[in-house]
Amino acid sequence: MNKTQPYFPLTATPFKQNKEYKELAPSTPELSKYIRCFWGSEKPYTKTAKAAAGSIVIPDTCVDIIYQMDYTENTIVSRFCGMNDTSFLAQDESVLGHLISTFAIRFYGWEAYVFSEDSMRDTLNGFYDVPSRFRWLDIELKAQLWEADTLLKRVKLVEDLFCKYIDRHMFQLRENNVFESAIANMLSHKGTLSIARLAKDSFVSSRHLERIFNEYIGVTPKKLSNLVRYQLLWDDVLRDGDMNISDMAYKYGYADQAHLMREFRRYHAMDIRKARVYALENVENIQDIGRLC
Repeated sequence: MNKTQPYFPLTATPFKQNKEYKELAPSTPELSKYIRCFWGSEKPYTKTAKAAAGSIVIPDTCVDIIYQMDYTENTIVSRFCGMNDTSFLAQDESVLGHLISTFAIRFYGWEAYVFSEDSMRDTLNGFYDVPSRFRWLDIELKAQLWEADTLLKRVKLVEDLFCKYIDRHMFQLRENNVFESAIANMLSHKGTLSIARLAKDSFVSSRHLERIFNEYIGVTPKKLSNLVRYQLLWDDVLRDGDMNISDMAYKYGYADQAHLMREFRRYHAMDIRKARVYALENVENIQDIGRLC
């Protein structure tokens, strides 16, 4: 989980790596701009009761395309998960005893639109069929995922598809300079800028900026700013168990310590101490803790 850019959002269990769940970073800087990571099972495995336990999903400012394959039933289910602004418990609904595997692409939330065929409007906290927005990708993947039966093979397959897509649409990518400028400004200021300032710096009105954000990401600039700030705070929490809450409140522009704690619990569904304990309970190898640094 080496960092490839200044902003690197984290899950509730960023150290978790096992045969059922492993993350791989994109292999090229070109794709690292768009994709936070690929994740899934290293290879097909038999579903056991131990693997059936749910896991906490927190707002990570990312969106996911997920494929779940059941080799026993010879079925494949895909879904697109929009950005979320609240935590929830994700349950694995695959059948015990079946041979299964999972493969997913995790985009930075503001980059998935580049490869989509429709707006991201109203996708907040939603789950959709992949073909509804990524039909071209779904057709390619469903035809080849069975043969690409390991995580490494699937990553190679998808990276080739995306690189070809970028080359083919080099001058027609669904990008917007105003949107990209506002995102970069938001990240560089750690989500602390007012929406009026973001709009002013982008030379558009606040209302126009909100319309662009709704189209490209499905959330308002204010909501995304709050999520970015929360994610950067979560990064600090994991790096420093003795962090000074007062200092963090000042650093990220919270009104006071109580405001910080309230916002963190709102997004994480538990307080900072419990969140850190939960993350560290999911360390497969103690050396993995150093991967954040």
